[in-house]
Amino acid sequence: MDMDDADRYRAPALDKGLDILELLASVEDGLTQAEISKRLDRSPNEFYRMLDRLVRRGYVTKLEGDRFALTLKLFGLSQLHAPTRRLASFATPLMRDLAQKTRQANHLAVFDRGYAVVIAQQEAPDYWGISIRVGSHVNLFDTGSGHVLLAFRDAEERELMISEHVRSKDDPRLTPDFYERLDHIRERGYEMMASAQTAGVYNLSAPIMGPDGRGIAALTCPYIALVNAPSAPDITRTITHLQKTAEQLSLLVGSDVNVAP
Repeated sequence: MDMDDADRYRAPALDKGLDILELLASVEDGLTQAEISKRLDRSPNEFYRMLDRLVRRGYVTKLEGDRFALTLKLFGLSQLHAPTRRLASFATPLMRDLAQKTRQANHLAVFDRGYAVVIAQQEAPDYWGISIRVGSHVNLFDTGSGHVLLAFRDAEERELMISEHVRSKDDPRLTPDFYERLDHIRERGYEMMASAQTAGVYNLSAPIMGPDGRGIAALTCPYIALVNAPSAPDITRTITHLQKTAEQLSLLVGSDVNVAP
């Protein structure tokens, strides 16, 4: 395509929005509108409406000091593209094996735009089991998957993830105890918590770690005690099986699946 053709198909508004996104992706602490216009060598007035739309659509957030920074929305969109499908494909045989060993269902979730999204699911091999549909969006604050996805990110990423989930920094769930729990999960290596949705169920969740040491997914087993299956592993042995499967999947991610940004 020559220059005449390039000019013919230009989309100035789209170019302006992409320029902003690419610039903000290159800085850590955000930029003011004046700083953006200076770096892009344009008038500040040119960016007012574009920044407003990017904020309203969730791609950019406004920080203290009138600074603008990227949210994790682009990351969330990328998670649902081909890399995530490959992750689910690699996970399927391991999740099937985990279900056979534990006699429990399990599912795999990634972070997307403020929620943990289930991208793969394996039914329990026997009559009873708790399963969650692929595509389900689950809460970050009261689920094992959500806790693990938050626990195995650094403090800055964690706050961005939380900011996409809550409407206010004063949300009553953001207590010191909640952050201490996330730190404890990281130290212990997994989450074990009573389900906030279903009585008698314990959410057992372990992280899938990327090559850079960041948690990129959560493998969760909604554990129920099986009174009609005395040979089924108890909750302690189930946690061991869960962690081993998560470690195996993390190794596959590190060597073959590029899902981390």
